[in-house]
Amino acid sequence: MIQRVWRAGTRATFLIATLGVAACTAGGNSVSEGQLDAPGVDLKADAVDGVAVGHRLVAAGEYELALKAFNRAALDRGKVDAEILSGLGSASLGLGRLGQAESYLRRAIKSEDARPEDWNNLGVVLMEAGKTVEAGQVFRRAFALDNGESVAIRDNLRLALAKSEISATQSVETDDYKLVRRGSSTFVIRPTP
Repeated sequence: MIQRVWRAGTRATFLIATLGVAACTAGGNSVSEGQLDAPGVDLKADAVDGVAVGHRLVAAGEYELALKAFNRAALDRGKVDAEILSGLGSASLGLGRLGQAESYLRRAIKSEDARPEDWNNLGVVLMEAGKTVEAGQVFRRAFALDNGESVAIRDNLRLALAKSEISATQSVETDDYKLVRRGSSTFVIRPTP
C-alpha cells in the first residue's frame, strides 16, 4: 500500500512538471531562428527626441536622468543649441546647482533662438543666488520678449521688484521665498505661507 501511494505521488509530480513545461512552450512565444532582439521592438522606428525626453524627466523631477538625456540630444544633433542649454540649466536648477544652471542659461540667452522662458529661468537662478537687482532686469527682459503674455513671468517680475524694494529699505530673510516649477521648464518664485 505504501508503495502505491509513493508511485501515485511520483506520477502526479511527473504529470505536473510535464504540464508546467508544456504551458511554458505553448502559445506561440517561441523565438524565431535568427531573432536576437526582444519581440515587439521595432528597430526601424524613429527614436524619441532626447530633448523631449529631457523635458519629461525634468517635469517628473528626475534631474540627473534629464541631464543625461539633454547631453545625448546634443550628441545626436551634433551641436548644443539654446533649447539644450536651457534644458541643462533647468535640470541643474532642479538639482540646486545654481552655478551650473546660471552658466547654461547665460549661454542659452546669448543664442539668437533664445526664448522668454530661458530669460525667466535665468532670473529665477539669480533670485535664488541672492542677486535680486540683476534678476529684476532679467525678468524685465523676459517680460518684454513675451509681450506680457505669461502670468508666471509677470509674477516673477513683480516678486523680484518687491524684493529689491524691500531689501533696499530693510534686510529680508531669503527663506521667505521658494521655487515652484510650472510647466516643463519654467520656474516661478512664490512666497512661502
